[in-house]
Amino acid sequence: MDLAATQLGAEGVNWIGVVTLYRREVQRFLAVAAQTVGGPVVSALLFLAVFGVALGRHAPAPGGVPYLVFAAPGLIMMAILQNAFANTSSSLLVAKVQGNIVDLLLAPLGPGEFLAGMALGGVTRGLLVGALTALAAALFVPLPLANLALCLFYAVGGALLFALLGVMGGLWAQKMDHQAAVTNFVIAPLTLLSGTFYAVSTLAEPFRTIAYIDPVFYIVDGFRHGITGHSEASLLVGIIVILVANSLLGILCHRLLASGWRLRQ
Repeated sequence: MDLAATQLGAEGVNWIGVVTLYRREVQRFLAVAAQTVGGPVVSALLFLAVFGVALGRHAPAPGGVPYLVFAAPGLIMMAILQNAFANTSSSLLVAKVQGNIVDLLLAPLGPGEFLAGMALGGVTRGLLVGALTALAAALFVPLPLANLALCLFYAVGGALLFALLGVMGGLWAQKMDHQAAVTNFVIAPLTLLSGTFYAVSTLAEPFRTIAYIDPVFYIVDGFRHGITGHSEASLLVGIIVILVANSLLGILCHRLLASGWRLRQ
């Protein structure tokens, strides 16, 4: 039985299978936590230290907050997004390269169940790295918390979006070079050039318009509002963008998995 042929039976969703796959994904990255969790946290703190030295702790930023308080939410979200993507994309690619993808294909999981287990694993890693980054950053930067609900919504929504992107990247990639190309030429620019370190309103045209049509900008902006209370775009628009983007990517990933695209090559 494979992903294309597996159908839900009368008993409904195979929750045991979903939880088992999710636990596998979590245990996989926790087995090398120094690399998958500790490394990204240290990298984010180094970014924060560099900007603190270069621009000063109290340099002004939009909204009247110190620059480091403005930049810290962007760094936290960048860590969340990049690690959510890395978890799902590397899991699928390594399984294909090592040849044990057949174990996943033969599991009694439908496409939706498989996607749920994989994506939740990516979301968990992204949120764990983000939480640790926030705790570490709070030791050096006074981070207010304007709206916890918004923080959680944008963190989970952003992590899910990039976990789904990771599934697509992992399906497409046939070797490590492919994954590196996606990370370097797609994921890194998306996370670095979406208002992570700067206010989009200060950009010249056409870069400002390009930023406003970038869905990642709304994720960073909404998360920053949840912490600092300041945003550059409509929160309602950001919420709609996240919901629509996740829905479309979820449907696309489900169809790709159901068709077995690039899974049996």
